[in-house]
Amino acid sequence: MKLLNLRVIFILLSFGAVSCAQISKDKKDNKSNDIKSKYTNSLIKESSPYLLQHAHNPVNWHPWGKEALAKAKKENKMLLISIGYAACHWCHVMEHESFEDTLVAEIMNEHFVCIKVDREERPDVDHIYMTACQLVTKRGGWPLNAFALPDGRPFYAGTYFTKSDWTNALIYFKDLYRNDHATILKSAEQITEGIYQSGQVGLNLNPQNYALEQLNISFEQWKSSIDFENGGFDRAPKFPLPISWDFMLQYHHASGNKEALKALELTLDKIAFGGIYDHLGGGFARYSTDHIWKVPHFEKMLYDNGQLVSLYAQAYQLTKKPLYKKVVYETLEWIENEMTSVEGGFYSSLDADSEGEEGKFYIWKSEDIKEILGGDAQLFMDFYNCSESGNWEHKNNILIRQKTEHEFLKNNDLTVDEFQQKINTSKKKLLKERERRIRPGLDDKILTSWNALMLMGYLKAYRAFNEPKFIDAALKNANFLLNKTIQLEDYKISRNYKDGKAVISGFLDDYAFVISAFLELYQVTFDEQWLYHAKALTEHSIDNFFDSNSGMFHYTPKYNTSLIAPTIEITDNVIPSSNSEMANNLYKLGLYFNNKDFHNKATQMLANVANTIYQNPGYFANWGKLMLHLIKPPYEIAIVGDQHTHIRSEIDKKYLPDVLLMGGNTEGSLDLLEGKLVKNQTTIYVCQNKTCKRPVTNTKAAFELMN
Repeated sequence: MKLLNLRVIFILLSFGAVSCAQISKDKKDNKSNDIKSKYTNSLIKESSPYLLQHAHNPVNWHPWGKEALAKAKKENKMLLISIGYAACHWCHVMEHESFEDTLVAEIMNEHFVCIKVDREERPDVDHIYMTACQLVTKRGGWPLNAFALPDGRPFYAGTYFTKSDWTNALIYFKDLYRNDHATILKSAEQITEGIYQSGQVGLNLNPQNYALEQLNISFEQWKSSIDFENGGFDRAPKFPLPISWDFMLQYHHASGNKEALKALELTLDKIAFGGIYDHLGGGFARYSTDHIWKVPHFEKMLYDNGQLVSLYAQAYQLTKKPLYKKVVYETLEWIENEMTSVEGGFYSSLDADSEGEEGKFYIWKSEDIKEILGGDAQLFMDFYNCSESGNWEHKNNILIRQKTEHEFLKNNDLTVDEFQQKINTSKKKLLKERERRIRPGLDDKILTSWNALMLMGYLKAYRAFNEPKFIDAALKNANFLLNKTIQLEDYKISRNYKDGKAVISGFLDDYAFVISAFLELYQVTFDEQWLYHAKALTEHSIDNFFDSNSGMFHYTPKYNTSLIAPTIEITDNVIPSSNSEMANNLYKLGLYFNNKDFHNKATQMLANVANTIYQNPGYFANWGKLMLHLIKPPYEIAIVGDQHTHIRSEIDKKYLPDVLLMGGNTEGSLDLLEGKLVKNQTTIYVCQNKTCKRPVTNTKAAFELMN
């Protein structure tokens, strides 16, 4: 589709652009903060930390909403929609360079209605204008800056602009809007049509049968993009992409493919050794700027850490690698200490920057390490590859491992116990010193979908390690979501929670991930309330998000449609798509409740994207997990009797992605449990395709029936 005429393209492509997703080198200036005390705009009434960061800009920012859109129409002004998030480094840079500049602000205020959007609170708005950016510039990232007609239709969008390029863009579009309105209108029409077309999904009425051989062929094609030296995919920057490796883990389980397991373990090992992992405090940065996981983009996002905890916990169930257990425990300790509210909700992110510099909180000079650790400094520096000259810029060191403990100790006259004691003591000393530094900013808003991902992480960790504090945190969070973000009278979800308020209607990912987490919570506790909450949330989703024409779910509910085009999210990326997660949920709920409508919707959704899964499994990995279930239907294992908790924990010592658990002290209300209680005995039933094998009383016999 030709989106803009040549004149416009020529001028627009002269504007330089970078983004948080593409570059991490600091370009901030040292402007005084005095400007913040002189101005206050409409964002001061918002709760989002990102919006509040801009509340004292001289730009007359408005939050996204009817008031700003009405103002633009009334005054016939262009919309300038600037989108970012609190932990975004380049968002901060552009604010300091342009949005705090009074001359730049004067141009913006005179000729535009300026809207600031927190992409984490309003992913629906972000999706529309990010699609526009990708259509026009073939790239994306944040900050995202879109120019639109008063009705919201975009005619141009880009990412980061330097101050001079931004000023030129403002003046150019101001003049074009006045003198050549037809060109802008044509561009808006073309881009809007492109956005609409990008959200269309065809209904496949002739689904094929699925076979493991097809996925084997897909893996062979996918394999060429895997970095078998450094782990991950062969590109830079490198994102962990947990859902891709989660699928790889399940694919290995189903196929026995050794290369899939090799790629998975190499990736998890390299990430855990790399600078992307916080070796002192636990937790993962968002991505690595290089291909060896060394230099991270230092922001820490809740959604990454929730998914990576799940992944490492499941990988431990399969491999029993102590490294994976260590990563899970350290990351969850960080979540508990720094990212959990008193009420049990999880905060959103930690900024990449502190004291005006990206990563300053996390890096070390060699002289500081020596002063703090004394005689143990050299051992620590050798293990974490620190040097006098530094392993990064300006003689700074990022903690990064290159060897296993066994490999490292070959050249050191220490026992494993002595070495671990010294390293752990050194880490505690450095962490204590780090706590004295000025901390990165915390985005303390609580997002429902991200909380559900972290809740799932806690549950996967509990199943892998049977650690009581993990289930305690999970239950506290689940009840928090139930009481603060879900209206139980109609099962309407709110997207956000902050300062005691939940003010934004939930989107499909909020429903999909909460349903998934509640399904997992039922399998851990056998408390049926979580299963029925999941079912009720699914029914609400069908009533308010489902599109019968495509067989898919819209991202925005029917009662909250104010955007220029509907969105149907299907591709899995750093977070699984809401439709793929919903399809997996429908399939599982269809089994639990013997619900044909749920089952049929799940299989139709998969059929709509099946061909694309084979062609590009990396961006359809969560769909691939559902396809594996249809190729090899999961076992339904019922555990009924007073020893159900013990037996459940024994089963969970193994990695079993093709198992759905159910049970309890009694038969409960599920049809699958009817007639299965035996007096004075805990009985295990292994079922598949609605057919149960002979009952057994121990896990060894149950595993034999599954084999």
